[in-house]
Amino acid sequence: MSERIEVVAYRDEWPRMFSERAKRLREALGELAIRIDHIGSTSVPWLDAKPVIDIQVSVASFEPMDELTDRMRAAGFAYRKENPDLSKRYFRELPGEERTHVHVRRSGSWSEQMSLLFRDFLRAHPERCQDYAALKYRLAEQYRDERALYVDAKSPFIWRRLQEAHKWSQLTGWQAGKTDL
Repeated sequence: MSERIEVVAYRDEWPRMFSERAKRLREALGELAIRIDHIGSTSVPWLDAKPVIDIQVSVASFEPMDELTDRMRAAGFAYRKENPDLSKRYFRELPGEERTHVHVRRSGSWSEQMSLLFRDFLRAHPERCQDYAALKYRLAEQYRDERALYVDAKSPFIWRRLQEAHKWSQLTGWQAGKTDL
């Protein structure tokens, strides 16, 4: 049975929830984690979102994978080996914990930088957040129990915003700022 898609109004506690989880990750990962950042919609003030905290952990290498997996488990996250995106290693909360997605990506990779740029672009452009929230509500209603279709339907909007973010990055000289933790 699939989980129902729910988009909710921005919650002031999301940054605190990120911080609590990120501290556990920092303690468990130590020097393996080059950066730990709050990404995704819950990282953008005033953006309505699914109530899922997305965290990006940047590492120099995915190897040794056993060590990474063991340390992530110590922080309360289980490896999801079946994730088809080979640009990252994907972890989720342990049973009974609040929903959290941890995306472990190589430091300096396109996927790492893209996630940070998209977040920073939305933070700097509140009008795009309103458009994105309206789309998410509409798609959540349309694809209430079909997560893959919901995600796919957001893609054209995201790619258009990434094109805008690319131009914005050139005009502003954007670079990833300090890590969120």
